[in-house]
Amino acid sequence: MDAPIGHFDTAHPAPDRLDELTGPVADAVRHWSGSVPADQIVYVDTDPQWADTAVFVEYYGRELLEQSANCVVVAAKRGGETTLAACVVLSTTRVDVNGVVRRRLGARKASFASMDTAVGETGMEYGGITPVGLPAAWPVLVDSAVVDLPYVLVGSGRRRGKLLVPGKAFAELPGAVVLEGLGVAV
Repeated sequence: MDAPIGHFDTAHPAPDRLDELTGPVADAVRHWSGSVPADQIVYVDTDPQWADTAVFVEYYGRELLEQSANCVVVAAKRGGETTLAACVVLSTTRVDVNGVVRRRLGARKASFASMDTAVGETGMEYGGITPVGLPAAWPVLVDSAVVDLPYVLVGSGRRRGKLLVPGKAFAELPGAVVLEGLGVAV
């Protein structure tokens, strides 16, 4: 199969490559529901040596810069309570942690979660965290620009490999909230 975006040597429906995904991501694909069929989520094999965004787009296709999203874990604090959430924004933007995220989560303070927390709580590799397969109780804040794209490249739960996901599927993830202005220009 050809990948819907980018230039990859191999592309397969994600349900056919569950063994390439971390446990939480494989479970999410296995139990996928929503208007987008699971076989429209595509797994592409990528080499971790090309993981840096600038190098990645040179190797796999410059158009991917505008069609890629980052998923970051944030920790929102209020009154001694910490809420973990994920934020999904286009890779050409940054997450408005101290504005949109803090207000949406009703926090006094919001910051990026530590690497140990992000990895430990998601069961995914740092640098490969994806919104597919996150803990069910987490809010998943998604910038509206991500949802508007036909396909979006995101992590696969591992540093090796990526998922190509129809943009509208992000709005249907458990805990998803689509927000305007979550991603701000760098």
